[in-house]
Amino acid sequence: MKEVLKNYSGILLLLLGITVGSIIGIIAPQIVEYIKPLGDIFLNLLFVSVVPLVFFAVSNSIASLEQESKFGKILLVMSFTFLFFILTAAVFTIGAVYLFPVSSISGSTELITEAAKEENWGDRIVSFFTVGEFTELFSRKNMLALLIFAFLTGFAARKSGESGKPFRVFIASGYEVMKELLLMIMKIAPIGLGAYFAYQVATLGPQLFGFYAKPLGLYYVAGIIYFFVFFTLYAFMANGQNGIKSFWKNAILPTLTALSTCSSFATMPTNLVAASRIGVPSSIANLVIPIGTTLHKNGSSMSSIIKIYVAFQIIGRDFFEPSNLLLALGITVFVSIVAGGIPNGGYIGEMLMISVYSLPQEAIPAVIIIGTLVDPLATVLNAVGDVVAAMFVNRFVKV
Repeated sequence: MKEVLKNYSGILLLLLGITVGSIIGIIAPQIVEYIKPLGDIFLNLLFVSVVPLVFFAVSNSIASLEQESKFGKILLVMSFTFLFFILTAAVFTIGAVYLFPVSSISGSTELITEAAKEENWGDRIVSFFTVGEFTELFSRKNMLALLIFAFLTGFAARKSGESGKPFRVFIASGYEVMKELLLMIMKIAPIGLGAYFAYQVATLGPQLFGFYAKPLGLYYVAGIIYFFVFFTLYAFMANGQNGIKSFWKNAILPTLTALSTCSSFATMPTNLVAASRIGVPSSIANLVIPIGTTLHKNGSSMSSIIKIYVAFQIIGRDFFEPSNLLLALGITVFVSIVAGGIPNGGYIGEMLMISVYSLPQEAIPAVIIIGTLVDPLATVLNAVGDVVAAMFVNRFVKV
């Protein structure tokens, strides 16, 4: 019994914090605004620590890979894995909405949105991949630019030979220090996540039972089935029965973190810890998980299909026309890539969906509200999917 308590004390404390937070959110929602700052402080500490961790983890992984061919193989297998998982999630969701159609969706909602900045496509592409100032790299809003810079830094450190050895030691040491810092911050997770969970329950809970109950019910049922069935299948494909056992033993902490914070980015530290305990080499985990946080999203893939389907239901068009389905899969892959690792980061994709299908204005509130309400489970599928993706890549790339 002592051994069990020792091994699972962190998770048990986290569950206790989340349970207490949920109860507060249900029975005393009026005090949530007073305890939410505790959750925000915890989340901010995570965010400022994860950014340098991403830089050190990615650059160190590339700099320390012994063979260049291994790096190419990791990237190739990782790209295939991400695309395979995203499309599998999308096709599964299309099957779910076909078998269990949601009908009679109508109504009106008010929505306040900020006007999008007028930018041409060239400017958007430039700002998507790069930033104009070095200091702007270290912002979670510029994750893809940071990943690219970390890639290039790792390559440069490798090519610099003997003269670059002190720098390679520096980035290896920096990675270890940032990892230790994040483990220290996670000590206050029961309080921080408990406070944040109270906020989630108090604010989102009542909306789950209103106008959007049917599509949300479909998403949550399909998402939970995908989470348990497909992640188990992926873990089995990665390492048989041992893969299933080690994955579910270590997936609890990332799952609870994702559920509480609604942020793949905030879940990254627990993902890296889980991957390490599962036995995924750091040279693979430190590439797949940070890159996956930005580019690999099972939950966003599923929610994208649900939102397109609901929009079609509102305007009375046939979602299941082959051309509409193919376009939906293309949008889903794109949305899964551009949605950043921040809470409610899918609005770009939702606006793209409205534009590509030439949908009327009345569809916009529905898809944005659904996107917000599915965010907790979508984040779990997005974030925890990175752990099983790292296992999957490790199955085909031995380092």
